[in-house]
Amino acid sequence: MKLLRETLCDEDGRMFERMRALFALRNLGGAESIDALAGGFESKSALLKHEIAYVMGQMQESHAVPHLIDRLSDPEEDLMVRHEAAEALGAIGDRTAMSTLESFRNDAEPVISESCEVAIDLLDWMQSKSVEY
Repeated sequence: MKLLRETLCDEDGRMFERMRALFALRNLGGAESIDALAGGFESKSALLKHEIAYVMGQMQESHAVPHLIDRLSDPEEDLMVRHEAAEALGAIGDRTAMSTLESFRNDAEPVISESCEVAIDLLDWMQSKSVEY
């Protein structure tokens, strides 16, 4: 786990190796993997941070929610990362994210407001237990 986190967070490392570490952490799953992935949010690479948010959504573990809320809530963060954080929050389906998503529902940036709208709809749908979306 430690080596994967170090590889992911190595700003001088090749992106291919960093992405391999990212997907290995996703495949391992669990809180420790999520915390290691969250360390990558300190990267300068918006692409890497976007992928981290994406795989956190795939993992569907509530432990990722605070990390994703931090990314969505940071106005200095790249829009692509904030967008993916919102979508990941919807994919996880943890209602504790609802108040944050609601607070960005009318964001001045359409990519943020629209992503939050999608995430809110997904959370509502998951809660309804309906077969159809």
